[in-house]
Amino acid sequence: MNEFFSTSNTSLFYFLGSVLGILLFYVVMLWILKKFGKNPKYLIPLNAVRRISDPVLLMLLSLLVRLPSLRELLGITDGDYWFKKASTLLFIFAATWLTLNLIKLLKQHVLGKYNIDAADNLKARQVTTQFNILERIIIFVVIFLAIGIALISFEEIREIGISIFASAGIAGIIIGFSAQKMIATFLAGIQIAVAQPIKLDDVVIVEGEWGRIEEITLTYVLIKIWDKRRLIVPTTYFIEHPFQNWTKTSADLLATVFLYTDYHLPIEALRTELTRILKNTDLWDGEVNNIQVTDSKAHYVEVRALMSAKNSSKAWDLRVHVREHLILFLQREYPDCIAHTRLLVKNNPLEKI
Repeated sequence: MNEFFSTSNTSLFYFLGSVLGILLFYVVMLWILKKFGKNPKYLIPLNAVRRISDPVLLMLLSLLVRLPSLRELLGITDGDYWFKKASTLLFIFAATWLTLNLIKLLKQHVLGKYNIDAADNLKARQVTTQFNILERIIIFVVIFLAIGIALISFEEIREIGISIFASAGIAGIIIGFSAQKMIATFLAGIQIAVAQPIKLDDVVIVEGEWGRIEEITLTYVLIKIWDKRRLIVPTTYFIEHPFQNWTKTSADLLATVFLYTDYHLPIEALRTELTRILKNTDLWDGEVNNIQVTDSKAHYVEVRALMSAKNSSKAWDLRVHVREHLILFLQREYPDCIAHTRLLVKNNPLEKI
């Protein structure tokens, strides 16, 4: 019995008991998570259970590495320091992994309540933009803190850190001057997330280019141009320069078509034709329909056709559609009313012939 309960066997009992306790805790936790996952009221979906359980298992294994009984079983008496450091680093890594997974699950849960593909997706685009930018900020902070905590767990690095902090004033000034643009870009990304001058899927005109906001990061914004090109703009641009945002508060827009016609054109006939064209297309939202004479010059009259559409894409297609059919109407019904230049000739020599 004395041999059976020797030091090595006692360590084995402690180690096996710890393993069984960890396994029991893991199984109970997994059962609870799956039970919650079956209920749609709870935050944790069933397919996300593994994303939580895997880092938790790694955290439990890090505690197992720290056990003195494991070192006694392996016959290692002078490796306490490295076993404890390995356990600490493994625990920090697992805790960081778990935190990042929880952030992604929270984002998935919140964004799942909104449909960004809906016709009226203003609220969905606002929430998606905020979560995408804030998620990147939080991930950066969590990883930065995890690396910092892991480094200061070593005495040697901690002593170096104290000496660095002692001269942080001068170093901070030097770094501040050398990294002004980087810091400004980072702060601009945060400002865009809070103030939201732009959102995902917004229709904007930047540098004379019409496009949609495809991606917003902390450092740049990716704009999808109408001809499938991509325009990459730093985030500071949207804080420092004016630009057009066609969908800042709503997606519906007014579309205009300008025609330049002769003075003899009957405006009422053109107004009736515009109404007929709009009623025969699904691009019109049924709100605005008007013909206005906006200017008159010596040789022509400027006529503006005004109409509305649910979003910018439909507004563009509606403009093209109306312009084409109004031109066809003029060609067919009033060809003499298309703008032309009049020439008055006095003392025409041909009249004498």
